Amino acid sequence: MKVLQINSFGNLSTGKIAVDIYRTLKAHGSDGVVAFARNDIPSDVPSIRIGSSFSIYTDGVRTRFSDKAGHYSKGATKKLIKSIREYDPDIIHLHNLHGYYINVPMLFAFIKEFGKPVVWTLHDCWAYTGHCCYYSMTGCEKWKTGCGECPQLSAYPSSLSKDNSRNNYEEKKALFHSVPNLHLVCVSEWLNNELKKSFLNDIPSRVIYNGIDTSIFKPTDGGFRKKYGLEDKRIVLGVASTWDTRKGLNDFIKLARLLDDRYKIVLVGLNDKEKASLPDSVLGIGRTDGPKELAEIYTSSDVLFNASVEETFGLPNVEALACGTPVVAYDCTGIPETLGENDGYIVKPHDLNAVIEKIDKICEEKIRIDVSTFRFKKEESYEEYMKLYGELI
Repeated sequence: MKVLQINSFGNLSTGKIAVDIYRTLKAHGSDGVVAFARNDIPSDVPSIRIGSSFSIYTDGVRTRFSDKAGHYSKGATKKLIKSIREYDPDIIHLHNLHGYYINVPMLFAFIKEFGKPVVWTLHDCWAYTGHCCYYSMTGCEKWKTGCGECPQLSAYPSSLSKDNSRNNYEEKKALFHSVPNLHLVCVSEWLNNELKKSFLNDIPSRVIYNGIDTSIFKPTDGGFRKKYGLEDKRIVLGVASTWDTRKGLNDFIKLARLLDDRYKIVLVGLNDKEKASLPDSVLGIGRTDGPKELAEIYTSSDVLFNASVEETFGLPNVEALACGTPVVAYDCTGIPETLGENDGYIVKPHDLNAVIEKIDKICEEKIRIDVSTFRFKKEESYEEYMKLYGELI
């Protein structure tokens, strides 16, 4: 069996999932290729680079003026299609198609003609909206009826002024129904339930949770506390790949004003501008040197606070739990599905008094998680993809 995956990232964010799926295929004696546009990919993973930094840049600029994400990068897409024909996979597996790197109508026209089964893992909501990847924070429900007059034009993939959301919606509806052998995968029950309210409700779908590498994300000793002089502090950790509004940076800053000096908030994944804006009671850290260092930070922390209000899954939650660190998170979207009965607490969004109460309880009782009961191992999650591939061919 040969599976070709397409994603915006190589080995970052959703790209890690594509890499792990390839390695699971290889362990089964099958073959695979990952086609990607951004960052690098491990040397053991056969890959196809889609486009260039320049083509991604020009695609992004044109999208900002047109609100037509996924309509440019024609040259890059033409080359990708040629590579797919040469590789001749048994299955095409799509991940994130937004990201200024591929022409979606060209790709789907080819997929329809190619005739092979297609798996599409939805990591967010972009596939069934006219513009946005998430809509929960604004409470928008136009995606159920047709979009238009979009309230989130400035949200990724951002538009400077033009609103093409109605046309995007109608085009996606027709385009994504043009492939007869399409199967959708959602990364949470919440996303799958939302999908059933959208124009994609008649396309077969199932839930496969994201899995993580527990040979890396596990209780890991390190010198994090000593390095930053936090030996006597209660560490409240926040982790994000990008700290935009929906990730809850403002709530962390408010929380820092409410916690006493026994606590230290540590935020991982900030850029230089964000770090410079933090109060003294918050330690800001950029990207870590790798997952092992991140596992050390999770292990050193007393609690992970996930202040995000829009997540289809909630990867920091499961990474923290795998390292033995309990979680306090908001009760919204797919986040509650990541926590079991004894894994921490779910609270009402933005209720910082409740957050403090739960953090205090965890720290006073010195609660740690029994990692032997961890539920999101990559080996188990990605075996589900192997079963799905087998069904489709």
